[in-house]
Amino acid sequence: MTIQPVDIPGGRLLVESDGAGDPVVVLLHAGVTDKALWDGVVPALAESRRVVRYDLRGFGASSPPAAPFTHADDLLSLLDALEVERAVLVGASLGARVALEFAASHPGRVAGLALFASPLPRHDRSPAMRAYAEAEDAALNAGDLDAAVRLNLDMWVRGPSRAWDERLRGHAASVREGLRVSLEHQHLTDTWEEIARPDLVEVLGEIDVPALVAVGSDDVPDFVEIAGRLAAELPRARPVRLPGTGHLIATERPKETADILLTFLTELPTP
Repeated sequence: MTIQPVDIPGGRLLVESDGAGDPVVVLLHAGVTDKALWDGVVPALAESRRVVRYDLRGFGASSPPAAPFTHADDLLSLLDALEVERAVLVGASLGARVALEFAASHPGRVAGLALFASPLPRHDRSPAMRAYAEAEDAALNAGDLDAAVRLNLDMWVRGPSRAWDERLRGHAASVREGLRVSLEHQHLTDTWEEIARPDLVEVLGEIDVPALVAVGSDDVPDFVEIAGRLAAELPRARPVRLPGTGHLIATERPKETADILLTFLTELPTP
């Protein structure tokens, strides 16, 4: 394993690489975590592939935003710095959106997409999602970071249909630190992050690479709905639904996540 900082325009990303082999797999974490989301998945993947994961700008140990940026541009800078010509992009939630945005703008650099609980811009959010966003804004505007952390853990770890138990509390503990950092920097991200182009909603049908679209049955219903749309509109998509699983699939089901990804990787066409 190697850990290194990689300079990008206006900042620096903390990058971790494991294993060897092609195609390179790049793991993109969710917006309420950091690269530690993939701790339980990397060992199995790294037995046969080079696996790269990093803290997105504003997350973990990477630089907080201080100038206009897009996560997709940061990913391009990262791949160029690591001399990776083509990669399989594996994204969770926010990371899945970044993977889609990158594939839309740089199709020749993407060998495949694996999307776990992906959002989609311009999705008509449910009343529950709107209420969550309003409550989070209120907590952050009041300077109550602890309340914002509790709200996000309740939404993204417990989910809308489950009660807290020992297992879910353990998952919450594993993501709490990364979540807190992301919330501390959220005002900077809101200020500096630009809208990636092209508009994903308009070009889903043009993202013509093998795609895995995974969602947990106990996730927020918005994400189950989005997964159905992505599976229908991405030309080469294969849907996967994980029963008894919430939003952070890699945290809850690391072995199943690794198994799904290894199967997907073996089925990719040879360049």
